[in-house]
Amino acid sequence: MDEYLAKIRSGDLKLYALEKSMPADDAVSLRRKYIEEETGTDLSAVGTYSIPIDRVVTRNIENMIGCVQIPLGVAGPLAVKGEYASGKYWLPLATTEGALVASINRGCGAITKAGGAEVRILRDGMTRAPVFAARSVSHAAEVARWAEDNLLLLKVAAEETTNHGELIGLTTYTAGTSVFIRFEFDTKDAMGMNMATLASEAAAHLIEEETGAKLIAVSGNMCCDKKPSAINIIEGRGKTVSAGVFLSDELVASVFKTNSATLAEVNTRKNLTGSARAASLGFNAQAANVVAAMFIACGQDPAHVVEGSNAITTVDMAEGGVYVSVTLPSLQVGTVGGGTSIATQNANLTMLGVAGGAENPGDNAKAFAEIVAAGVLAGELSLLGALGAQHLGKAHRELGRGEK
Repeated sequence: MDEYLAKIRSGDLKLYALEKSMPADDAVSLRRKYIEEETGTDLSAVGTYSIPIDRVVTRNIENMIGCVQIPLGVAGPLAVKGEYASGKYWLPLATTEGALVASINRGCGAITKAGGAEVRILRDGMTRAPVFAARSVSHAAEVARWAEDNLLLLKVAAEETTNHGELIGLTTYTAGTSVFIRFEFDTKDAMGMNMATLASEAAAHLIEEETGAKLIAVSGNMCCDKKPSAINIIEGRGKTVSAGVFLSDELVASVFKTNSATLAEVNTRKNLTGSARAASLGFNAQAANVVAAMFIACGQDPAHVVEGSNAITTVDMAEGGVYVSVTLPSLQVGTVGGGTSIATQNANLTMLGVAGGAENPGDNAKAFAEIVAAGVLAGELSLLGALGAQHLGKAHRELGRGEK
């Protein structure tokens, strides 16, 4: 190790290239040792991990020095009545926020007692939007029209880059001499960002050849990836999914210690009016909490919590109770690719019955999206109930601070 450390210090051996000279675990250990010496920090805690890393260091991370462990809890069972997910599920939730799993667990109990959450996927399409430079506004209009008129040609070019993805549509936008073409893809069981990028790049080169427009960037931010945006709320990105459940007055009272009218008023004044007054893009109580905890547990890209939490929660008064629903316009999930093959994350997907590619491609990712949406519904119900009963502070004192 001392010999290798000397080579790193001299520059003869690059820190990022250690895996080319030794087994992955040895490379990670050596890199960690070097960083410990450079920073004067004991990093032994991050050097303890159970996951096999040969694949991880080639596909998931660079300059690896170890793993950060996040506590993993479960909530459930949660009854889901979807078109792809049907049954009772234990939700894996990775978080450091005390009281969160308990809150979701209470929501799961209420939904299951009510007979389950009905869930539907309303739209499914991953987007990528290259930006082109045109010579003039009239040329920009020509470029946009050519793309709209030649979807089939673009489809052939795009699908030559993938064995599974399909180009299912496009929308054009212009701003002066800038032309944005928002491609939409069916990426089956993959979340599909890389797939969409490669396919969009191929289609973009064809547009360049046929129109004389210059491709500036394969992503022009009309996609819109990992940023709050109205376009993803309106047009959707990934899965657009809704989950809902009817709760009787008796169930609201017994589980949440409040009443249906209060539940509805809290939602209206907090999630709807409060969010509107704040000009928030999310009209919900805590959707990001559930999305983030499940994303981390199941190998999803955590940055997509930005889009996944763009949810709206509604509470409708109904005879004998309330109907509560959540709609997530831009939930981006996959069961193959990315972090889904890491051993611990794959175990959680397996627990949900959605790991890997489905026999009918796309069904596992859709089932996972339905389960996540039902989990978000559980979290929304529980927090609305806690607020309605004035129990939120008490729960965080007891669970978040460990006070009894």
